Amino acid sequence: MTDQAYNPNNTCYRHPDRQSFVLCQRCGRTICPECQTPAAVGVHCPECVREQRAQFAANRRASGAPSGFTVARRRFAMLDQKGTVVIIAISALIWLLDQVSGRALTSWLAFYTPAIGTQPWRLVTGLFVHSSFLHIAFNMFAVFIFGRILENMLGTWRFLALYFLAGLGGDLAVAWLSPGTPVVGASGAIFGLFAAFFIIQRSLGYNAVQLLVVMGLNLVIGFLPGTQISWQAHVGGIVIGFVTGYVFSKTRNVRKQRLQTGLLIVEVVVLILAIYAAFISIGGLSVWGA
Repeated sequence: MTDQAYNPNNTCYRHPDRQSFVLCQRCGRTICPECQTPAAVGVHCPECVREQRAQFAANRRASGAPSGFTVARRRFAMLDQKGTVVIIAISALIWLLDQVSGRALTSWLAFYTPAIGTQPWRLVTGLFVHSSFLHIAFNMFAVFIFGRILENMLGTWRFLALYFLAGLGGDLAVAWLSPGTPVVGASGAIFGLFAAFFIIQRSLGYNAVQLLVVMGLNLVIGFLPGTQISWQAHVGGIVIGFVTGYVFSKTRNVRKQRLQTGLLIVEVVVLILAIYAAFISIGGLSVWGA
């Protein structure tokens, strides 16, 4: 039996000693973070980047048109972890505004099942609201650590899809198991990152049991009395993280990108419909129509 950890298809074509999950969106070769150049969709390898730049330079010389990118946009385009940076920045900004407004944003943005009929944005915005400085500090530290790793492995758009799908998974579990409880925080999405990272590491041939133990210990903490932690969101995030990580591991090939996109869309639709089914089950339909 071949050990996947030494499968050449899982190693960078320029650095055979480096494992990677990311493929060049143009040629399909496996590339490590050092060799990845962010593109409009996914990342490109050094050879494809050189070809594109040469073609761009030739077209620009022929037309004489100036570049439309500003310095700020160019610098942002050079970031390797745009999604991670944006999530942390938005979360920090909302926390600061929430403190200044006397926690007004919490009551308007928190996920709350009875309110999603008329305020559907709560499905997503609850991920960016936090109850205290320690709450946001610990959550954003986890996003900073695992977000950068996963974004380098998956690419920005896949990483963001995973993050928000896991967040919806947390919403779903809360909607069915604790519908009358307002919930804030990114922990459901973060537990989804843990679960997906475990699945992806296993698909690449690594032993990720230690990560599973850490995830289990953190999950147990949520069940301790007096912690005021939404264990339901954690469980929902983990389940969807496992599912999404499995989808990524099985549709890694460039030829399966349409299948991957389709499966992610199915996840979104099923999760949203299931959340609204919980909303209706608690009498939300009559409240919505009132």
